Amino acid sequence: MTPGNNGASTPEDDDPFGYLYADGQANGAQPPSGGYGYPNSVNRVRPVGTRQYGAPQGQAGPTAAYGQAAPQQQGAYGRPNAHYAAPETLPGGGTPAAPQQPSRGGGTGGGRGRGPNTKGLLIGAVAVVAAVVIGIAVAMTSSGSDDDNGGNEAGGDTTPTQSQTTDPSPSASSSAEDEVELPTIDAKALRLSPGVTTASDVQGAESDGGVYVANLNQSGASVTWTVDGIPKDGAYTLFARYSAAGEDQSMTLTVNGKEFGNKLNLGNFARAEDGDFAKGWTETYAWPTLNKGTNTISLSCQDGDKCNVLLDQFWLKEGQVKRS
Repeated sequence: MTPGNNGASTPEDDDPFGYLYADGQANGAQPPSGGYGYPNSVNRVRPVGTRQYGAPQGQAGPTAAYGQAAPQQQGAYGRPNAHYAAPETLPGGGTPAAPQQPSRGGGTGGGRGRGPNTKGLLIGAVAVVAAVVIGIAVAMTSSGSDDDNGGNEAGGDTTPTQSQTTDPSPSASSSAEDEVELPTIDAKALRLSPGVTTASDVQGAESDGGVYVANLNQSGASVTWTVDGIPKDGAYTLFARYSAAGEDQSMTLTVNGKEFGNKLNLGNFARAEDGDFAKGWTETYAWPTLNKGTNTISLSCQDGDKCNVLLDQFWLKEGQVKRS
């Protein structure tokens, strides 16, 4: 069987596409007028070599071999195919359009093109960040102002409250409770041995009424202090206020019936001239060990002592200290 021969004995021997080849066309093969039962499909094909690209619009298409014009493509049922058009039938004759270059303004006009406007994007981002920072700063400033105003409402009075000025701190309270006030005694309240007297003619004594003890410059003369209220056993400091003039003095100290290891130093620390007791008032101290409760402290003029002093006061402090 030859292409285009429609008289085949069996359907499978017939070549329905014989019109696409030169020898089939020479034998008179024609495309079917109504398609092959598949609308808009097989009738899209055309004879080999007849498709032209870039042909001018409106120019007649090439004819088939031997002067036979190429058949017009039709859809099913003899209607033109509305879904398909060859490239050469489009405006411009199917000639591939040259890619357009972006213009300097970012369009498709002439001139040298460039990429996206990154400078504008960067400026916008910086502006957004700056606005956020300024907003945060304003919010923080407003919050600080509100706090300040809240603390100074009612006329902005910043005077401390009564509790701040009058309530003692915990540490101060603890120190006051821990500190025990120990006894102080004027010399005139001491128990005096025979011959020892009181006087007030020399100015400068701090005892009540300016009264002091005199006439201690004799063998066996003494004063005794029975002191109560010692809080605990331990070392204490005994202070004595007296007046000495001229030569340094020293006397015997006895605690709870036992003589203290050293004489009580009654030096002329004020550097008063001999006999000028009004300018010789000063202080001295010793570190005796006392018992809790009641203790007896005596100051006496024994053999070898120098006792020419005027005695003003005695007082105690807990521990071994050097200043009253």
